[in-house]
Amino acid sequence: MSIEFYIRLVGALVSAVLGLIVALNLSRIGQSEDVRAVLVFTLVGFGLGLLVTPYFTTRPFRWLRAKIKQVPASYFLYGTIGLVVGLIIAALLSLPLSLLPPPLGNFLPVVVAVLFGYVGVAVMIMRERDLAATVRTRFLGDRGKRYVLLDTSVIIDGRIADITRTGFIDATLLVPRFVLNELQHIADSPDPLRRKRGRRGLEMLNKMMQESSVPIEITDEDVPDLTEVDSKLVALAQRLGAAIITNDYNLNRVAAVQGVRVLNINELANALRPVVIPGETITVTLIQEGKEPGQGVGYLDDGTMVVVENGRDFIGQTVDVVVTRMLQTVAGRMIFAQVPEPHTQPNP
Repeated sequence: MSIEFYIRLVGALVSAVLGLIVALNLSRIGQSEDVRAVLVFTLVGFGLGLLVTPYFTTRPFRWLRAKIKQVPASYFLYGTIGLVVGLIIAALLSLPLSLLPPPLGNFLPVVVAVLFGYVGVAVMIMRERDLAATVRTRFLGDRGKRYVLLDTSVIIDGRIADITRTGFIDATLLVPRFVLNELQHIADSPDPLRRKRGRRGLEMLNKMMQESSVPIEITDEDVPDLTEVDSKLVALAQRLGAAIITNDYNLNRVAAVQGVRVLNINELANALRPVVIPGETITVTLIQEGKEPGQGVGYLDDGTMVVVENGRDFIGQTVDVVVTRMLQTVAGRMIFAQVPEPHTQPNP
């Protein structure tokens, strides 16, 4: 049985006793002792206690616990500091205020304590980020910087260079030396495709170092006990309290399991793709056949695949199609559409 059942039972017994006391008092007032009235009051008290006890005990506690879980821990820390500072200021003011003639000297110290306590909590919570940044810079120096580690795959991908130019990332980008070594190893690979990818990564990193609006640093910090680059990256992120930027699905899962915050470029790209709804008309160039008979496939500017049900005869043409449905997959977003009736015959 749950704890709420026992609390209900205790509340019902207490309420039944109160009902019995009320019934006995009424009986004395009326100079009679009606057993039926005593029994009715006792049973009514028991029933009411059984019903309403949770609304005064467990339900408010659960509601308060759920609200507390939603509040960041930093708010409690800075809120407590603000409350202490506000109460100290109120205590310094309470002595001169208490010397005022009554009734001002009686209630003004209490009002000032409540007011300054509230203001202290509100100011510290509202300025929490600024205060945290000031503390990190003032007392921790370089150790107080916010870092974001770059993965090999995201450097080769190249989209991170465009993101850094926009100013959306406000932390220092950190490239570990072992990531740079892996890029160099890929660039020296005998496989032409791998060599091309490695050289692209080195070019992108050099471009970011020159054009990025956020600072980029290369660190020699290593995790010598580990050999795999992904494992080193996760361990280093845990040590520095940093996030990892990647588009590697496996690294994303491994880092998330170990409590490391991950910024996935692919998830960001999917979130920024324009939303289309069934019935909306879009323009697409069909470039190839689909898997099913009669299908044509094209791509939007953001890379979203568009499968046109009756579009095989329009391959190589740019046509207006009507969206029928949209499918979200692991690989990204797919749009299914069809050519409207006026276009049922292909252009000559």
